[in-house]
Amino acid sequence: MYSNKENVNILTALLVAHGIKHAVVCPGSRNAAIVHNFNECPDIQCYPVTDERSAGFYALGIALCLCEPVAVCVTSGTALLNVVPAVAEAYYQHVPLVVISADRPPQWIDQLDGQTLPQPDALGRFVKKAVSLPEPHDDEERWYCNRLVNEALIERHAPVHINVPITEPLFDFSVASLPEERKIELIPADCTNITLTHICRMFLQAKRPMLIAGQPMNPLMDEAVMLVQDDEEYVPDFVLYTGGSIVSKRVKRFLRKAKETWVVNREGEVTDTFMNLTHVVQGDPQVVADMVRFNLEEMPHPFVQKWEALLANIRQQVEAYEPAYSQMATVKYLNGQWSMVNGSTHYANSTAIRLANIYAKSPIYCNRGVNGIEGSLSTAAGFSIACQDAPVLCVIGDLSFFYDQNALWNQNLKGNFRILLLNNGKGGIFNMLPGLEKSPARDAYVSAQHDTSAEGICKQNDVVYLKATNMEEMQQGVDTLLQMGSERPVLLEVFTDAAEDERVYKEYFRSLSI
Repeated sequence: MYSNKENVNILTALLVAHGIKHAVVCPGSRNAAIVHNFNECPDIQCYPVTDERSAGFYALGIALCLCEPVAVCVTSGTALLNVVPAVAEAYYQHVPLVVISADRPPQWIDQLDGQTLPQPDALGRFVKKAVSLPEPHDDEERWYCNRLVNEALIERHAPVHINVPITEPLFDFSVASLPEERKIELIPADCTNITLTHICRMFLQAKRPMLIAGQPMNPLMDEAVMLVQDDEEYVPDFVLYTGGSIVSKRVKRFLRKAKETWVVNREGEVTDTFMNLTHVVQGDPQVVADMVRFNLEEMPHPFVQKWEALLANIRQQVEAYEPAYSQMATVKYLNGQWSMVNGSTHYANSTAIRLANIYAKSPIYCNRGVNGIEGSLSTAAGFSIACQDAPVLCVIGDLSFFYDQNALWNQNLKGNFRILLLNNGKGGIFNMLPGLEKSPARDAYVSAQHDTSAEGICKQNDVVYLKATNMEEMQQGVDTLLQMGSERPVLLEVFTDAAEDERVYKEYFRSLSI
């Protein structure tokens, strides 16, 4: 029988799944549940050592002899600090020690309770990965716990630290068997043709495969998922994800229904966006995507064709929809004209990037790493300085622009930098959040309603200023923004009504059908 501590059982099951067969165990009460599990598990051989400092070096010696990862398990408090010398040695020898420390619940750290000290980062830079497991109370916390253990155990050339907080009572051993846990595997950087062929074979042999990219964009997926989110025939069973942030929450929720995901990124990082990751491929996402597309040209897949037909149908509807004067109408017209300009486009977060996901016809840049509104203008401005005279366009909302207005306070900016400022007097994205309209604080405090214009900012920074307040002025302004010659940056400020922007945006989604 195993411990009733779920995080301990998840850890034990994944140690076995990742092939860790040997554990040096030290005495203690807080780690008793972990040691008990290791002793009960037929796949793990335990070696008892009382002195934690010595135990760390015991584990190092076993790992050196067997050329495989070895665990060393200690109780809470200073017991963990005693393994630092062995961990440091393992770090510089590139030996995969798995340090497992039991811990007190986090609320008792620094409260003069017995054997408590801040353990999660106690081993510092001598470990490649350090995680502290939650004690799960629901499915999302179970997924998180599973993911953290996988993230640590994927590392194979350096020590890692897995910290395990355990609440009392400690000694309930009433679980009959270990859980079946999802194992995430790493396919390392030497992405050979054999590996690429295997990935393509997995994709083509799946019944419902999907290739999806995040940043710079995944056009029209939000609309497509909105239409088919309740239709199981459109749910993929195998997702090949080439990384990057996905803007749409709806798309992410939909892809969490998939059976499994393989992610491709250069860093070999675990990015479990869809909560069903099974493989991390360390390699060039573009190379893998191009290989899959090439194979699809040779051997078309009916599920892929089904999705392509859906997206083509939506694209026709998007082109046919003529929004009234609004931010949506502005971005649509802009993209019709910008496609004739050989330049780079940057979109700010919130409404701007969501409109780009509908209308952009070429790759775009956006600060989607953490999705903040700060710095979008500065990023685009820096890009414009570095790319000589090639056109650089920044499409940005009012709050993002005014927050980052100092980006224009720079003597190096030139006429290749163009800015389309969408100003509806507030953070319009907050109008789209159901239920927030019930709060009297929405407009003044959450959406930061204002009456500010960029004209004065442009004047003080020697930026050419244009403005538009209706459809005709907007179209003329966009044409001028993209075509006029200038030695200085040019900004077009398009004033719209937030309520009308909201109406047009919602009308657009209501107009779509399969």
